[in-house]
Amino acid sequence: MDEVAAAISDPVRRHILELLRDGDLPAGEIADRFPISRPAVSRHLRVLRESGLVRSELVGRQRRYRLDADRFTELADWLARFRRPRGWAQHLDALETEVHRTRRERRAHDPTGRALGETA
Repeated sequence: MDEVAAAISDPVRRHILELLRDGDLPAGEIADRFPISRPAVSRHLRVLRESGLVRSELVGRQRRYRLDADRFTELADWLARFRRPRGWAQHLDALETEVHRTRRERRAHDPTGRALGETA
């Protein structure tokens, strides 16, 4: 996971991943889309390849790169823990909010200020 996170920390590498999202591309075509040198793009591709985010294949005289999105799974699962709760946890949070809101409304309508069912 650390290797994947480090690989996507660079904006050039993230852009390369976005390019490869739609299909495989030759290294030269990837390099042509950046204002940096071909050797610099090559180094970025090597980092992505070593992290497992892309795979390369030699087709004739061209090296073609392809995204391997499965490598994102572990990092995505870890990041998902920081998002809002899902499933039962979200439903229970909503129920708790509704119970508090209903109690507030009942207190507002009860002249004694007590919720229904409360004793003095």
